Amino acid sequence: MNLPRRHFLGSSLIVLGSTLLDALTTPLWKWGNSLQATAATLAAASPVTFVDVAREAGLNTPNVWGAVDHKRYIIEAKGSGLAFFDYDNDGWLDIYFTNGTRLDANWPPGKAPTSHLYKNNRDGTFTDVTENSGLGRTGWQTGICVGDYDNDGWDDLFCCFWGHNILFHNNGDGTFTEVTRKAGVYDEQFRWGAGCTWLDYDRDGRLDLFVCNYIRLDPAKAPSANDPMCQWKGIPVMCGPRGLPGDTNVLYHNNGDGTFTDVSEKSGILKPGPRYSITAVSYDFDNDGWPDIYVAVDSQPSMLFRNNHDGTFTDIAVLAGCAYSDNGHEQAGMGVAVGDYDCDGWFDIFKTNFADDTCNLYHNNGDGTFTDVTFSSGIGINNRYVAWGCGFLDYDNDGWPDLMQINGHVYPEIEGHDIGQTFKNPRLLYKNLGNGRFKDVSSESGPGITELFSSRGAAFGDYDNDGDIDAVILNMNDLPSLLRNDGGNLQNWIKIKLIGTKCNRTAIGARVRVVTGNHTQMDEVHSGSSVMSQCDLRLHFGLGKAQTVDAIEVKWPTTQKIERFTQVKANQILTIREGSGIVGTVKPKAK
Repeated sequence: MNLPRRHFLGSSLIVLGSTLLDALTTPLWKWGNSLQATAATLAAASPVTFVDVAREAGLNTPNVWGAVDHKRYIIEAKGSGLAFFDYDNDGWLDIYFTNGTRLDANWPPGKAPTSHLYKNNRDGTFTDVTENSGLGRTGWQTGICVGDYDNDGWDDLFCCFWGHNILFHNNGDGTFTEVTRKAGVYDEQFRWGAGCTWLDYDRDGRLDLFVCNYIRLDPAKAPSANDPMCQWKGIPVMCGPRGLPGDTNVLYHNNGDGTFTDVSEKSGILKPGPRYSITAVSYDFDNDGWPDIYVAVDSQPSMLFRNNHDGTFTDIAVLAGCAYSDNGHEQAGMGVAVGDYDCDGWFDIFKTNFADDTCNLYHNNGDGTFTDVTFSSGIGINNRYVAWGCGFLDYDNDGWPDLMQINGHVYPEIEGHDIGQTFKNPRLLYKNLGNGRFKDVSSESGPGITELFSSRGAAFGDYDNDGDIDAVILNMNDLPSLLRNDGGNLQNWIKIKLIGTKCNRTAIGARVRVVTGNHTQMDEVHSGSSVMSQCDLRLHFGLGKAQTVDAIEVKWPTTQKIERFTQVKANQILTIREGSGIVGTVKPKAK
């Protein structure tokens, strides 16, 4: 989010020289795959559509977040995330919705909005089980991340708030217990927690925790929408974040006894100083076997913390080329998606930004640097939306990660003004053409994409276990959306659930490579991402027409050992336990 005194993107030129260089350095085998993918795309439009089935699925909890038609302070405009995760280990994705409140609200007893947990009934519907779960809380809850911090076999929840964050321990019986103070992650300060991510930064087999803090907001001292300086395109709006004090992030080290120690200072996390941090995610970006951290930052340079292998990190985002736009501007970073979109063995970064600016697609050059390929990739054609949740997902199972972008403006006051932008927006879906370029296929991808909302958090995963990737989306002051993928499973796929034994039980940081012919895909189990949200911890790979996976390689994060499995049949969900191999297979029922 931003003040009206924002820098706008000044150039939309495609740098032909870098495009030609990319082409000349592309391996010949990849050109073959790229041409096949492009030819297939031109031959026929994708048969995949997304349909919002939230109502029939029983997802009937409205989001409450500030006033509906105006926002006085930035907290009312920010919104929050949500989670796709299997809290009861039955192999089906459940849903956790954060929620907010309203300033000066006087809710009747029992009527205040709360967070909600929905259990997957395994038949396309969900049941609200919040009451007995211990998770229902009222407040400005923003971000969430999932991980089994005590390695007891049950994934726990860390929930960020404007106020005080909460750590919920999963008891394994459908209930959760708050252990924030007991675990040593309670902060006495009143802070605005945003996104978070679990990671094992020292590879000791225990999950550590990185927490983003956004703004030090005190409404009693902050300017309100009546301030004449707070305008956007001549329309009076709320102020921020510029002009408001930023905050510093926190890194907690897992002590192995159910408690954590704040190591923010000695780890180097504090060196960049206060930033408007929103979403964090951890991947091994430089392929050195150690998890790094990327942070999307609002209205300031984003951060890439390189793991120094000694318990410390260094922010290298500026030098690496993923802190600013291609022309050196600060941007309003919101959400983050990470994936190897060109299947070259290096993780790339997609970051969402504010309206009148494009989102970023940073291509990993494999030498510690990134190149902003937003325009040469075709992503730069859209700049009208305030973009939030996002994800790399192979929605049509052709073996090339596509992109979904979730949008929603922050100023409801713009409604009725002829400025070319609206408060409610459609979603965007970009098809990966397999040649380094993407095509906007939003208009042909069904009502779940084209319907208008002011959305925020989004999570991606296969909630109905039918072999294609769905999405759940939080809509501001509205009911949520559950976008069912119809047609994605017409092509083949493989889904992999990893269980760590020597590494952390959730297997966060484990890397999987899937080989079919001369095509290799990879992904890592990760916590957090999108915008302040948690996606399915299982890894999904589209296989196109291939009916057998030639090889699956799993690199476990603590030992760095690789387990290899060959000639695996497509269209099944595998469970792989570290050291024990494939311990479970599930094939979806025929439709």
